[in-house]
Amino acid sequence: MGEEEINAFLSHLATVGQVSASTQNQALSALLFLYRHVLGGDVGNLEGVVRARQPKRLPVVFTVGETREVLQRLQGTEQLVAQMLYGSGLRLMEALRLRVQDVEIEVRQVTVRSGKGDKDRVTVFPASLMEPLQNHLLVVRQMHRTDLAAGWGRVVLPMALGRKYPNAASEWGWQWVFPQSHRWRDARTRTEGRHHIDPSVIQKAVKRAILSAGISKPASCHTFRHSFATHLLERGQDIRTIQELLGHSDVKTTMIYTHVLNRGPCGVMSPVDLL
Repeated sequence: MGEEEINAFLSHLATVGQVSASTQNQALSALLFLYRHVLGGDVGNLEGVVRARQPKRLPVVFTVGETREVLQRLQGTEQLVAQMLYGSGLRLMEALRLRVQDVEIEVRQVTVRSGKGDKDRVTVFPASLMEPLQNHLLVVRQMHRTDLAAGWGRVVLPMALGRKYPNAASEWGWQWVFPQSHRWRDARTRTEGRHHIDPSVIQKAVKRAILSAGISKPASCHTFRHSFATHLLERGQDIRTIQELLGHSDVKTTMIYTHVLNRGPCGVMSPVDLL
């Protein structure tokens, strides 16, 4: 089988199988890998493939009231993480991977390291979270001191920094802002340390809060990021600034939030209301 059969199969997925664009692309990538790296041949010309359509979806966004209801139903660390998602426009893993040195409370800024696309960016830190986060970090620091006294207290460092700076892994600045409550053990070296909170812990807590608030939207942790951008636009913040805070490479990506503003279709008076 060669070019003709591959074209027919991929077109069949789109026209008969009605698969999504990502599923068809995954099948194409698998076939390319098979032919190039396993069979050692060339797939030929694939220009005749019928491509599955990539749907355009509008983001799910909370109202300000819904955001408040969900956050009020969270407690402790789960609530603080969710407040960071909404207050700083962070993705879930960006929040969980924050190091102590990345959060500058006094100057009210958060530095996101190696975000989506392996890009760094700076975003805003909410003034209302200064005291809660400081109290949280006091508990985390005491936990770190206890670990150091027990001979542990080391975290995994990015890239090869662990080899370049052997003592950095135990320094306070490199510790996770949201560490796990228990230590993990490296099976190879038998050393113990702490990882950041597992994302499923926050995802489950947020899902429970959404259901408890009676919100029927298909919302998730990422909805807080969408709501961050939309609510800033509603208050008149310029879109270029929001683009930088979110870390979007192209302003067109940020423009999607203009479609869910109350000043858009929902802000237009229907003619039937004039009857």
